[in-house]
Amino acid sequence: MDRPLEPLWRGVVVYRVLTLVLVIAVAAFHMGSYASPLGAGLVLGVMTIWTGVLARGYLSSHRDALAIADLVLCAAIMLTTPLIVTDAQLDASTPGMGSIWTSGAVLACAVAYRIPGGVVAAAVISGVLVVAKSRATLVELSDIQILALAGLTVGYASVVLRRAAERVRLAAAEEAATAERERLARAVHDGTLQVLSHVKRRAAELGGGAAELGTLAGEQELALRTLLTRGRTDERDGRRDLAATLRALASASVTVSAPAHPVELSAAVVTELDGVVRAALANVERHVGAGAPAWVLVEELGDAVEVCVRDDGPGIPAGRLAEAAEQGRIGVARSMRGRVADLGGSLELDTGPGRGTEWTIRIPA
Repeated sequence: MDRPLEPLWRGVVVYRVLTLVLVIAVAAFHMGSYASPLGAGLVLGVMTIWTGVLARGYLSSHRDALAIADLVLCAAIMLTTPLIVTDAQLDASTPGMGSIWTSGAVLACAVAYRIPGGVVAAAVISGVLVVAKSRATLVELSDIQILALAGLTVGYASVVLRRAAERVRLAAAEEAATAERERLARAVHDGTLQVLSHVKRRAAELGGGAAELGTLAGEQELALRTLLTRGRTDERDGRRDLAATLRALASASVTVSAPAHPVELSAAVVTELDGVVRAALANVERHVGAGAPAWVLVEELGDAVEVCVRDDGPGIPAGRLAEAAEQGRIGVARSMRGRVADLGGSLELDTGPGRGTEWTIRIPA
């Protein structure tokens, strides 16, 4: 994740080198009037060595921890101001020890920890600035304002670069997945899918025990087609598009209607809803017949999402579901109702002799 931030880290290094040169030049100009010229020289030596460490460290690894160490060292250097710079010099607006060089720590923390890091680092450096100089004049207030703006700006740039890099990564992964699915589709279309489709049709014609085999073949055909038409790249930060997931269930006999825009829910919720809809469609194929038409409708209702699965079959006779539950069958009772209940939603059934079956699944958005 640090690679997208490489330009910002290089910019921080260049900034530290340039500001070091400027601080050395200013200190050399005031060296003769310092309270402790030797102390000033020692501080400048530490700053020079530390700049070399940063130039190497910020362009390698462990940058986040190094940014914290940078902030601590900059604060320590600023606190040497009362020992080196006289009050008369401070009254004349002479820069304290470290001067503009110490603002580099704010930039580094902003790159490493985004906006919060930049704001906190700016607050730390600003507080130490006031303590080291024992004053808060317009000069110090102007410096504090610049530090805050720098922390916010660079922190925001860090956020933008990270998000852009993540979008590029996801786009590249989706492109690779699409290419792989197309390759697999070409490889299996003329073989496995046609065989499964033939087994499903032939078993339906034979009836009896073969019909169950045909149903299983149809389910595997649907699962394989789904694998070839949908990958896992529709997941974003733990969320998935329910509309895109259910559209993958469309076939010659299944019509799926969903909003054109993404209907994003938790990835776990989408997985469970996908399983519920598949169970409903499997019931259609099992009890109405292979190739029987079915419709899936996805709707957003403000604070809820509703999914309807309907067929025009003979309907479910009264008491059939209760009888199945008593016999220990778990299809509807556990696979559908249980899943929906675990999601905190509701499952309604509208059916009757001669008027088909409609399942309505509603869950909080």
